Amino acid sequence: MTDPTPVVAVHGIGNLQPGRAPAEAAALLAAQWQPRLAAGYAAAGLPHLPVPRLEVAYYAHLLAEPQAQGAWDGDLDELTGHQSVVAAAWLLAAGVPAPAEAQGPATLPLRQALGWLAARRGVAADTLGRVVVALAREVYVYLSRAERRRRIRDTVAEAVRTHRPRVVLAHSLGSVVAYEALHAHPDLEVDLLVTLGSPLGLPGAVFEALEPEPRDGRGARPPGVARWVNLADPGDLVALPPRLGGRFPVDRHEEAYIGRMDFHTLGGYLGSGLTATAMAAYAT
Repeated sequence: MTDPTPVVAVHGIGNLQPGRAPAEAAALLAAQWQPRLAAGYAAAGLPHLPVPRLEVAYYAHLLAEPQAQGAWDGDLDELTGHQSVVAAAWLLAAGVPAPAEAQGPATLPLRQALGWLAARRGVAADTLGRVVVALAREVYVYLSRAERRRRIRDTVAEAVRTHRPRVVLAHSLGSVVAYEALHAHPDLEVDLLVTLGSPLGLPGAVFEALEPEPRDGRGARPPGVARWVNLADPGDLVALPPRLGGRFPVDRHEEAYIGRMDFHTLGGYLGSGLTATAMAAYAT
C-alpha cells in the first residue's frame, strides 16, 4: 500500500520553539501531534485506514518579539493598549457583560471581565488568562505587522506548495493565516480545508482586519479550496463566535467535544474522531 498524501497542519497560538531552526521546530511539532491524529482515527473507528503523515507549516518564529510569543504568564498588565483592545473584543464575544461605564472595548476592565468569565465557564482564571494574553499578543502582532504578515502567509503557502496536500488543517490563529495565505496564492489547490477552533469571525479584532477585506459582512472562500469544514468545541473560548459568526461559506460545521481542560489545543482537535472523519476520504 502506498503512503497516504501528507496533511499540512497550520499551528495556532503558543507554539514558539525557542532556539530551534524552523525546519527542526516544524518536525518536533509534527512528531508531538502525529500520535494524537492516530488516536483520532481510532476514535472514529478507522483503524483500517493508514494515518496520513503530518507536515507542520511553522511560522511562530516570525511572530516572536517581547510581546508576541513569550511565556504564557497570563499577566493582563503586560498587554499594550492595542493588545488590550483585542483581549476586550474577545471577552465581549465570549459573553462578558460590559459595565455601563465602559465606552467600548478599550475601556472594558479586563481583570474583572476575565474573572467573571472564568467563574461562569468553570475554568481557572490563570489558565484562561494565559490563553487570552497569548491570543491578544499574537493576533495583534500578525494583523499589525504588514511585512511579517506577508512572510508568514508565504511560509504557509510554501509548505502547501512543497507537500502538495489534499487536506490543510488550520488551528486557532493558524486558521486566519491559512485563510489569507490561500487567498494570496490562488494557484494553490486543496480538496479540503478544516478549520479547528477558529476565531476568523471574531468581531472587533479579526474579522474586519482580514485580507481580502470582507464584503457585505461576509468573507469569501479561498479560490483553490474545494470543500471547507469547520470544527469547534462549544467550550472553546477562542472559537468565537460559534460557526464563524455565519460569515463564511463553510460547507459543514461540527461541534467537536475535546474536553473542558483541553478546550483549545490542536492535539485535542486531532484526537477527535470528527477531525479524522472529515478528512479520511481525502487523506489517502
